[in-house]
Amino acid sequence: MRPIPSVALAIALIMSMLTGCSTSEGNLTHVTLNEVAHSIFYAPQYVAIEKGYFKEEGIDLELVTGFGADKTMSALVSGEADIGFMGAESSIYLYSEGASDYAVNFAQLTQRAGNFLVARKPIDDFSWDMLKGKTVLGGRKGGMPEMVFEYILKKNNLDPATDIDINQSIDFGSTAAAFSGGQGDYTVEFEPAATALESAGEGYVVASLGVDSGYVPYTSYCTTKSYLAENEEIIEKFTKALQKGMEYVNTHTPAEIAEVIAPQFEETDVATIEAIVTRYYEQDTWKDNLVFEESSFDLLQNILSDAGELNNRVPYDKLVDTSYAEKAKNTK
Repeated sequence: MRPIPSVALAIALIMSMLTGCSTSEGNLTHVTLNEVAHSIFYAPQYVAIEKGYFKEEGIDLELVTGFGADKTMSALVSGEADIGFMGAESSIYLYSEGASDYAVNFAQLTQRAGNFLVARKPIDDFSWDMLKGKTVLGGRKGGMPEMVFEYILKKNNLDPATDIDINQSIDFGSTAAAFSGGQGDYTVEFEPAATALESAGEGYVVASLGVDSGYVPYTSYCTTKSYLAENEEIIEKFTKALQKGMEYVNTHTPAEIAEVIAPQFEETDVATIEAIVTRYYEQDTWKDNLVFEESSFDLLQNILSDAGELNNRVPYDKLVDTSYAEKAKNTK
């Protein structure tokens, strides 16, 4: 009967080890992030995931793709998501509708549009007036991609309503397939869809909306006012992890970035990812920090007003909280 205590001791030790593992995992706080799209455009976010920066900050991040800002905001408001990543115009719409638990933007990731105009044939000397009388597969009315596209058209003396036929009936994420199937003379695409069309010989990038629009606060992170009030530490740690991802992107080559984020894009080879990262890198897509400046918010409201989507301006100090991004940029 002497061996029995030894067996019991061994079992106890194993259980202790398992309990220890469980406790270690249990120290991570689960956070659901709903992103508007899954695109290489958001490289700093994927660097933060793949390099383990969120886990370093005690966050077990669940990433869900909403496929459209309207769907991402719905997930945030319903409580399906803790944090939403989309254009800040959605938070402006929500506030303007009178929501009491409105969305507060706490970090800005991109400072240029991330989509491209794709034609059916290569055009060496493209100019925007070439779109006159043509059909373009555009984005959802009131969404950031469509509004920035129209903003560029107006800058080039084109009337989006009368000079061009913009098809807005196709779901986000399906325009590349529709273009490949023969719809439209041009399409506006994010990556990797734009490069995929080029690789298939079915389309050719002729203009960058990010370059031609100038600096625009394109995508940012937000959460509801109530979640922010109850989870300030989580938002602080989330922002710190993102800042680490931003710093990595700004201090490493496109090839190094591509290698890190490749697991996020298994259907795209590393060479293509590198080419896309290079394209974004060269047009100064990503900020040095995550601070959402008031001047950028004012520009966003100007774009919404020009698009006929905003009647009354909303207060910056209610819809933007820069304290977390300010702290993150000063933390090493």
